[in-house]
Amino acid sequence: MSVQRGLVDGMAMASGQRPGRFGALLLTALLLWAQAVSAVIPVAEDGKMLPTLAPMLEKVTPGVVNISTEGHVEVPLNPLFQDPVFRHFFNLPQMPLERKFTSLGSGVIVDAGKGLVLTNNHVIANADQITVTLRDGRSLDAELVGTDPETDVALLRIPAEDLTEVPMADSDKVRVGDFVVAIGNPFGLGQTVTSGIVSALGRSGTGIESYENFIQTDASINPGNSGGALVNLRGELIGINTAIFSKTGGNIGIGFAIPVNMAKAVMEQLLEYGEVNRGKVGVLTQDLTPELARAFGLKRHHGVVIVEVEPGSPAEEAGLQPGDIVVAVNGRKVRNGADVRNFVGLQRVGSEVTFEILRDGKRLEKKVKLAPRESLSGQSTRHPALAGATIGEMVEGHPLYGRVEGALVLQVEPGSRAWRNGLRRGDVITSVNRQRVRNLKDFIAAVSKAGTKPLVVRVQRGNAAAFLVLK
Repeated sequence: MSVQRGLVDGMAMASGQRPGRFGALLLTALLLWAQAVSAVIPVAEDGKMLPTLAPMLEKVTPGVVNISTEGHVEVPLNPLFQDPVFRHFFNLPQMPLERKFTSLGSGVIVDAGKGLVLTNNHVIANADQITVTLRDGRSLDAELVGTDPETDVALLRIPAEDLTEVPMADSDKVRVGDFVVAIGNPFGLGQTVTSGIVSALGRSGTGIESYENFIQTDASINPGNSGGALVNLRGELIGINTAIFSKTGGNIGIGFAIPVNMAKAVMEQLLEYGEVNRGKVGVLTQDLTPELARAFGLKRHHGVVIVEVEPGSPAEEAGLQPGDIVVAVNGRKVRNGADVRNFVGLQRVGSEVTFEILRDGKRLEKKVKLAPRESLSGQSTRHPALAGATIGEMVEGHPLYGRVEGALVLQVEPGSRAWRNGLRRGDVITSVNRQRVRNLKDFIAAVSKAGTKPLVVRVQRGNAAAFLVLK
């Protein structure tokens, strides 16, 4: 404070009089600035003054690891080269062409005793070998426990010897404006630390993943930071860094992290099953807009309206009806359709979910027991290229019903990956990777066979047909 105070005193001395109105305003501004600066740095920990974040980072950084992978991916071919007659004539090998790749990323040790490391699915996708390098220089071969492409979470296991874990916080308690630190391995440079604040919470609709509830931060996140830690000033893990919003590939101050509560829920299922066994309710919903709220005679503008209830679904058995307005799920307030999708998507098959609804001005509770996804026609596959799309059986009333066989695109979230790939509501998918699709069962089988490879689908839209490459 001596610098700021001296500045104002110097102005007064130069003018030969006490600070006037301008001087008082400047003093006030400088005092506010000093308070803001002092808020950036924690004043004490265990009674000791901390002029920097170094003590906290010394505890946390050994729990953040670098991840390198090696693998093979199939090289897309010109359709001409896929013709068997052409390949035979030119004596081309029948095996698909592949190329070797390497990639770099980051991870977070969340259980030192069991050697569990959380990272992003895209960091280790298609990897034949995964190597984890610790802060102390040790390189360890990692075992893949399981992955969940829909949330972009993967779980690894490394030999549990002298490891340091990063304690988890409750990400539901994170607030916009909280100071955060991102730790990772950007551009393969080695462990790097950046700082910033929480810019927004509950970000969805970006089309990055199927299930989105991102923490947005302006802490610099660059390629290679994926899978790294986003921690608070207490050194607690609040998120797994996963993506950036950028037109150039570099950081512009908009980064996204998966909330640790979501990552933890996925991790528990990966440990138990090796995959996430999501259940399904069997409803189509629409966000409650101000216009809809007025039409329903409501003062609130937050929630979702149930548009359709699938016959024979858990939703129908629980008594949910079109026109019901969902305001909470398991006691958590619902702002939009993404909230419902996230809350339900983290629950296991067979678990009971409580829907709090408004019907005719009355508040009701309906308990829904989640069914396996495959038992419902509103199937949303796990292929990342279809993120945001709901695929089902052909329904009566569709213009092509009885004329075209295939799987029907029931819904596509605007801005999602499926939307960017060109899918639209009402499209009829008649083939996947040259495999004919007559119904939903054929579609699921063809997509499952493709794994994570791009999908080439034939789509019938009105009287026109076209092929789309879904990546």
